[in-house]
Amino acid sequence: MNRSFAFTLIAALTLCASQVCQAAEKKNPEANRLAREGAEAAKSQDWDKAVDLLKKATAMDHKYGDELSAVYQQRAYAAANDQRYGDAINDHNEALKLTPQEAPRIHEQRAAVEMKIQDYDKALADYSELIKLKPNEIKYINYRAYIYELKNDLQNSMAENEKILKLDPNNQDAKGRKQRLEQKIVERTPLTPPPRTPTASPAHSPTGKKKP
Repeated sequence: MNRSFAFTLIAALTLCASQVCQAAEKKNPEANRLAREGAEAAKSQDWDKAVDLLKKATAMDHKYGDELSAVYQQRAYAAANDQRYGDAINDHNEALKLTPQEAPRIHEQRAAVEMKIQDYDKALADYSELIKLKPNEIKYINYRAYIYELKNDLQNSMAENEKILKLDPNNQDAKGRKQRLEQKIVERTPLTPPPRTPTASPAHSPTGKKKP
């Protein structure tokens, strides 16, 4: 997760504190109170407390789901920085359930964590989902080509690489990868064996008997 996203999310959570204060307290005052306290905890970066409070608020009123998703994403960022990658992935999973409309950002952030722990199959799945959403986004195709190369799947890596070069013929990552892949394919291709030398038949006498 990049630093600019972290700052943006913190700013959004700061706004959240004032917004929930203006909610219709008469409709659900307890949910509003919990959400307000959760937003304040998020401003202090007390992510565990913020998650706990906003989970309770969301259980009472689903409109707080967006705020809970934002806190899950920020806690995931903090967990990844602490190298608690499993916790980070779990929080991204929860955020995706709450806000599927934010799938591109969440898939990208989760894939970054999966790459750190070399869980290439899951990272590949996340980048594949991103490519479905944004078919011509070169950085996603580039990552998928890179992962296929790491998995030694040369055919699929080359296919992804060709997509990149069609979109951007001067892409340096793709050019370099193509050279590597071509070399690996040559090394993997077995040499064609020479043709077998025909075996001469033994000479026979006109009577059908072998010559002495």
